[in-house]
Amino acid sequence: MKRIFALAVALCLAFACLAPALAEETADKTGVTMRIASLQGPTTMGLVKLMQDAEAGLTANDYTFAMEGTADAISPLLIQGELDAAMIPCNLAAVLIGRTEGALEIAAINTLGVLYVLENGDTIQSVEDLRGKTIFSTGQGTTPEYALDYVLSKNGIDPDVDVTVEFRSEATEVASAMLNDAAAIAVLPQPYVTSVLMQNENVRVALSLTDEWDKVGDGSAMITGVCVVRREFADEHPEAVAAFLEEYAASTEYVNANPAEAAEWIAELGIVGNAQIAEAAIPACNIVCITGEEMIAKASGYIDALYEQNPESVGGQVANETYFYVAESEG
Repeated sequence: MKRIFALAVALCLAFACLAPALAEETADKTGVTMRIASLQGPTTMGLVKLMQDAEAGLTANDYTFAMEGTADAISPLLIQGELDAAMIPCNLAAVLIGRTEGALEIAAINTLGVLYVLENGDTIQSVEDLRGKTIFSTGQGTTPEYALDYVLSKNGIDPDVDVTVEFRSEATEVASAMLNDAAAIAVLPQPYVTSVLMQNENVRVALSLTDEWDKVGDGSAMITGVCVVRREFADEHPEAVAAFLEEYAASTEYVNANPAEAAEWIAELGIVGNAQIAEAAIPACNIVCITGEEMIAKASGYIDALYEQNPESVGGQVANETYFYVAESEG
């Protein structure tokens, strides 16, 4: 009986010690729900730890998440105010900011360069070797098209005349073409690159578009994806947006530091075929969460570079300070 009583006292004391911490955690809740959409690929890969924490009730905000195969499915939801934040291509963010007259703001860079040229064979050793070739690609009207066009143009190749680009609606279709066509050349993002390489030993990475951009980009950096927030939401709930950016940054750091665990979540969500592919791809996916002044410098440089090459690719204007959201703690 004494042992039982002692155990009961110990449990009471333990609960008394935990109660303040539990109360503090509850007090830290913002009481705000953020509606977030992302694309199937690296932008969602960086979110998976945040998704796990949100499901366990460990986040300051409550979240709803939606993953789409194409940016076309996300754009109207952003315009109509049915989302509070979204992970989309950087050039599309610029277009939508212009189209909505500043109703959206770029709050973070979430993915740097993840685009590669693949081939069955060993004929592509430089950008010049793409001249006269047929290239399969996804992302018409978004990052893959404009990044490829920029690199080709800077190397003296007219993308409308000197190559033939055959677009497919999703990266999985381009991956299938690479696996089934022995003569195929393709532009693919991670993690699909890793998936193809693991399924066909004859396919090789011929070029990194990130490396090729760096050679001709005049100091700008290739940016695949950004996080945009709805300006009205950010103005009404600055504490929630600040909490989200902190939690999202922690999520990307965790995914990069724990690829094996993150790969299991990524596979469960159907982002890639299996955890083995996901784990191998994570180091090459350039998953980041860059905010503040560094975000502004990198994203502005990228948007301006695309404007120089094709103004319509970024909505017909260069970036300015109104394009960006910076939390007060970073200002």
